[in-house]
Amino acid sequence: MLRLYLLRRFFHVVFLLAGISALSFAFLEVAPGDFLGEAKLNPQLSAETLAALREQYGLNKTLPQKYIYWLASVAKGDFGVSFAYNLPVSTLLWPRMRQTLRLTITSLSISWVIAVPLGIWTAAKRNRWPDRSLSFVSSGLMSIPDLLLACAALFVGVKLGTYRSGSALFPVIVLVLGALPMLIRHVRGAILSVVDQPYVRAARAHGIAGLRLWFHWLLPAAANPLVSLFGLSVAGLISSSLLVETILGWPGLGPLFLEAISARDFYLVMGPVMLSAVFLAFGAVLADIVLYVVDPRIRAA
Repeated sequence: MLRLYLLRRFFHVVFLLAGISALSFAFLEVAPGDFLGEAKLNPQLSAETLAALREQYGLNKTLPQKYIYWLASVAKGDFGVSFAYNLPVSTLLWPRMRQTLRLTITSLSISWVIAVPLGIWTAAKRNRWPDRSLSFVSSGLMSIPDLLLACAALFVGVKLGTYRSGSALFPVIVLVLGALPMLIRHVRGAILSVVDQPYVRAARAHGIAGLRLWFHWLLPAAANPLVSLFGLSVAGLISSSLLVETILGWPGLGPLFLEAISARDFYLVMGPVMLSAVFLAFGAVLADIVLYVVDPRIRAA
């Protein structure tokens, strides 16, 4: 049964990635300009030279021809050739991807380690001042865009003299602050959704209370929505990290993506887009697998 479930999820992911890649190609094709846009303004380049360059870079190909070429390069593991660097896109992507994953995994781990106990604590103190105070702070943080958080962190770091380009400290702080409010609220809501269930009242009647009740009874009972939230938080942190990396100088996929867009480097743009989609799909599939293992209702479906 697990193999069949994984096979179905695999085909869903393949169709998802195929759709994202096709739409991304279409949007890039209709976007104004190309890699040789500025070269056209150079009076020293003749029309024949520009035509030869367009032929060299494959810019004169139709959209289906570009897409088929890109698919063939993906099958070889190259992901196309960067116009600006004249290198396979994979050569540029993998070092940056490792840095983005390092940043994301660190931020994700810290966020969940903080969010789970805080969410349980606020649920235990519901409608009292700790719950209301943390809800007020969470609402304030949720209203601040990641862009503003990153700019504020950069300003504070420069003023205090603690900012270092390439340091993970400030990007991690920004990503954690951006993710925590949503995680805390969802953990609190998931716990409160099961706190009045009959089996919880029975556990209380048997003298089970305190941390044992909250962590050993309520938390496992509320696991399903939290597992799904974990998959979504992976995708959310990946998308947020691209912006935060660019502002705070972390050498991940974000700065490379911005550089590729500015240069109209067609295949290099596709690299971070598809990697982000893969991370999103991986987070969703990982959550589905965990739910399949822990929830017998899904196995019976």
